[in-house]
Parts: sequence; structure tokens; C-alpha cells
Amino acid sequence: MRESVQAEVQMNFLVSEELSFRIPVELRYETDDPYAVRMTFHLPGDTPVTWAFSRDLLVGGVAGPTGDGDVHIGPTGPGRRADLGIRLQVGQERAFFLVGSAPVVAFLDRTDRLVPLGDEQKYGDCEGDLDSALSDILAEAEENAG
Repeated sequence: MRESVQAEVQMNFLVSEELSFRIPVELRYETDDPYAVRMTFHLPGDTPVTWAFSRDLLVGGVAGPTGDGDVHIGPTGPGRRADLGIRLQVGQERAFFLVGSAPVVAFLDRTDRLVPLGDEQKYGDCEGDLDSALSDILAEAEENAG
């Protein structure tokens, strides 16, 4: 059975040191994909953009800087009330967002009540999804080769 947790938060999108604006961002967590959190950014005049990344990355980012690769998350100052900085990168393009930690922590608390941290393997069918994806890739490769 598919269950989910959703929240909408307001984030500051920092375009430059002089320019930023607030945007709504939807946070979503589903039991069908228990390791991932999705953030959908609603940028003015653009199609919404969704990023998926590890729930553990977001949890870790509340406590201290975390992430390597395309997603980096960390508090912007000391203490529990510090904002969280979220940096997303594709190639050389980067986007930086600031969000209050309280709504993110509340969202993570709700995800933990739905699927406790460490119990993700009891939910979803990650192995079946991987087998299906690999079968599709192999079928496409055979089709393209012949």
C-alpha cells in the first residue's frame, strides 16, 4: 500500500549575493521509495523541477554539512534554529536555496513515523525495481544492436 508524507515549505532561492526570492517547494516521501525524498521547486514562470535524493542526506544535513556530488546540504550557522543551505548542481550550473530548519525537521519526523530510519528495507521493492530496470536496459541494448 502506497503511503506518503508531503509538506510545502518556502525557500529562498539565492540567484546572487544581491538577488534572492522566495519560492514554494514541495517535500514528498513515499513508502514505495523508502530511501528517497523528493523536492519539487516551483520557480516563477518555469515548469516545476523535482530532485530526488537520499533521506539520510537530508537527515545528516540538518546536523552538519553533508553530501558529495550534485547535492550538498548543511546548516548555515550554529544551533538547532539555523537555516539549512541546499546546493544543487548539474554540470557547472548551481542553484542555492535557504530554508528554515524547523519545517524540514517536522517533515523528517513525519517520514520517520511512517518508515522509521533503518527500517527502509521492509518497504518498497528496491530489488525488484532494480531487476526490472536492468531487464529493460538489456532489452533495449539487444534491440539497438540487432
